[in-house]
Amino acid sequence: MSRPVPAVFGSVFHAEMPVIAFQNGAWQPVEWQSSQDLTLAPGAHALHYGSECFEGLKAFRQADGKIVMFRPTANIARMQQSADILHLPKPEAEAFLDALIELVKRAADEIPDAPAALYLRPTLIGTDPIIGKAGAPSDTALLYILASPVGDYFKVGSPVKILVETENIRCAPHMGRVKCGGNYASAMPWVLKAKAEYGASQVLFCPNGDVQETGASNFILINGNELITKPLTDEFLHGVTRDSVLTVAKDLGYKVTERNFTVSELKAAIENGAEAVLTGTAAVISPVTSFIFEGQEVEVKSQERGNALRKAITDIQFGLAEDKYGWLVEVC
Repeated sequence: MSRPVPAVFGSVFHAEMPVIAFQNGAWQPVEWQSSQDLTLAPGAHALHYGSECFEGLKAFRQADGKIVMFRPTANIARMQQSADILHLPKPEAEAFLDALIELVKRAADEIPDAPAALYLRPTLIGTDPIIGKAGAPSDTALLYILASPVGDYFKVGSPVKILVETENIRCAPHMGRVKCGGNYASAMPWVLKAKAEYGASQVLFCPNGDVQETGASNFILINGNELITKPLTDEFLHGVTRDSVLTVAKDLGYKVTERNFTVSELKAAIENGAEAVLTGTAAVISPVTSFIFEGQEVEVKSQERGNALRKAITDIQFGLAEDKYGWLVEVC
C-alpha cells in the first residue's frame, strides 16, 4: 500500500490529537479533538509571556511492518525539564506516553514507508487568561500532540553551508536547554541574514569564539576518529539525537569528547580534513559541506563519516539493525 508523503515537511496532520488539561491543581483525563483548531483565550499566558515548550520525535514503519517510536521517554523527560524551568505544570510521564502510543495507533495507516516517518509534536502551553501575570507563572496548562506524516528531511548531496557567528548568541544563555519557541525566534534575525547574504543553511553560534550550536541543531566536529562536541550546559539544547549519535559512535570505535572548543580550533580542523555534522530529530544527521569564517568559505572535504553515522541510527529506527539500547517502543 503506497502512502503519500506531503511535499512540505510538517504541513499535514492526523485528523485528531490528544489534549490533556491541567486544571485545579491536577492533570485531567485525556480528551480527543480535531487537530484543525484549538480554542484559546486571547489573554492566554503562553501568547503574552512565552510560557510554552514543545518536543519533536518520530514513529517509524519498520521493515517487518511493525510500528515503533524512537526514544519517547527521553523526549518526555526533556519536556518535564523544560516545564520545570518555565514553571509550567510538569506533565505526568505515564499519561504522556499513553497518549503518544494511542495517537500513533490511530495514525498508523498514515505512516509512510522508509525513509519517511510520522513526526510527533507534543506541545505544552500556559493557559491562564490573565494578562496581569507577567511576573507569575500560569496555574493552568494544555498538553496536546500533533502527528504529521513526513518525508525524509535529509537529501544526500544537498549543500549544508554554515555561517559561523561569533558576536551574537542564539538565545539567553540560561534558557538554552529549554525547547521553546522563543529560542528559535531569537535566532531568526541572524539566520535570515546569513541566508540572504551568504546563501547559508544555518548559523553556528559561537559567542566569543566558543562553539555551541546552530539555530535549530546540535553540532559535532568529527576529527579523524574523534567526535568533539560541547559538554551539556544550560547554554544549548540537550538533544536526544545528539545523545544517540554519541552513544552509537562509541560502539563504532570512535573516541567521544565532550569539551569546549573554539572557532580557531574548528577552522584548523576543517582545513586539515575534519568533518562536521548537525544533529536533530528531523534530519537525524546533516553533514556540513562548507563553513563561512569571517566572510571566507571553507569547504568540508568529506561527509563520509557523517553519512555512516546517520545510517547507523536510521538502521535502528527502521529495524535494519539491532536495537541494543532499548530505544524503540513498539506500538503495533
